[in-house]
Amino acid sequence: MKVLFDTSILVAALLEDHPNHTKSLFWLQRVLAGEIEGFVSNHTIAELYSVLTRFPRSPRISPGLAKRLISENLNRFDWVVLAADDYQETVDRMVGLNIAGGGIYDGLIAQAALKAGVDVLLTLNPDDFTRLGEEVAALVQMPT
Repeated sequence: MKVLFDTSILVAALLEDHPNHTKSLFWLQRVLAGEIEGFVSNHTIAELYSVLTRFPRSPRISPGLAKRLISENLNRFDWVVLAADDYQETVDRMVGLNIAGGGIYDGLIAQAALKAGVDVLLTLNPDDFTRLGEEVAALVQMPT
């Protein structure tokens, strides 16, 4: 099974004090064990770094630790790199759906899922993705 991980899942999996840690970590461990194929968009990597280094906790996660967490935990993931035409398709989708603002970032993650041909787009925020059309909505799943 091919699974693209949204940022929300990775944050929860990496932070032990996150309320969704256990069920998100389960999915991460499945990738690390080779049970499923894990995919992540290049946009998600930047977003993950941003969230980890500004997450309200004490002590804060340093930039160096955030880099280490990403490197050590995502080393078995395939990275989906979006090209210029992927960005244009995403903008076109947002315009067609009349979605403004930050929804574009969810659109980029959805575009990565479509580009990679995954079976599942795993997220803790299903509403962010189900609004992006039937093709995307069919992929959306929450961890159980």
